[in-house]
Amino acid sequence: MTELTLAAAQTIVATALDHCRKGNFKPMSVVVLDARGALKAAASEDGTSLKRAGVAHGKAYGALSLGLGSRTLFKRAKEQPYFIASVTHVADGALVPVPGGVLIRDAAGALVGVVGISGDTSDNDEAAALAGIAAAGLVGDPGED
Repeated sequence: MTELTLAAAQTIVATALDHCRKGNFKPMSVVVLDARGALKAAASEDGTSLKRAGVAHGKAYGALSLGLGSRTLFKRAKEQPYFIASVTHVADGALVPVPGGVLIRDAAGALVGVVGISGDTSDNDEAAALAGIAAAGLVGDPGED
């Protein structure tokens, strides 16, 4: 299993934010956690709203907590709202079930971390996370519709 290094996490953040600027997205926050949920890197652009980094963390932490990309959690929230509400409670409120929480896997498919990003549309958030992960030479797992 590959360990998520600080250098890889910083590459993810920088590339994700670069992707956002090139796409003229709204101001963003990016949070990268390792496989145990510890913070590896984070950044919020000038002009983000007060709780934007908290939303990004919730997307990441929720995906990591259930081992599912937050796109899948979004689907589950629509199909099983009581389940998602219960897990949100168990996760001390740190679960945001919308796209933008992308699991990070190594080439063998092992989970090494997660990215949460928030600030624009959920699809744009997710695209930026995937760009950052790819730039670090890792594989993004956003979940399925």
